[in-house]
Amino acid sequence: MNEKKIKVTDKRLFTQEGELKEEYRHLEDEESAPQMSESAASQPPAVESPPSEPSTPEESSESQPAAGPEAPPSFLELAATVAQPIALYLGDVKMPDGESMENLPMARLYIDLLEILQQKTVGNLTDQEKGFLEDLLYQLRLRYVEKSKQGSEG
Repeated sequence: MNEKKIKVTDKRLFTQEGELKEEYRHLEDEESAPQMSESAASQPPAVESPPSEPSTPEESSESQPAAGPEAPPSFLELAATVAQPIALYLGDVKMPDGESMENLPMARLYIDLLEILQQKTVGNLTDQEKGFLEDLLYQLRLRYVEKSKQGSEG
């Protein structure tokens, strides 16, 4: 028989500890760079932080002018907020009492909500936002299928 070779690529953005992987750190830098250049055009450079240091998204959003005491949330924060309960519903995160909240239909609902968000924002996202949402959906769908297969086998 002819054997086909399969290449598996880990496309997850985050490590098991929840930290952004090294190869995706540029996404943080790309988000803060345009914001810094816009604010730099209207304000003199800050003395506290040299321009050669990359700022975190929190720092760059603080430098943005805001209508209220806080800057408005970004699209990435919205997508992350919608995705947050999925880890609980997939059973990947345990409750403080050690119990699992695995509920695959609820996980599927939140994945579907992210897909609706993706469909409704076509043509309105930056490359970074689009890539983040595509990667997030890919990872969540893959994990959902893995959990579904585990449930049907066990």
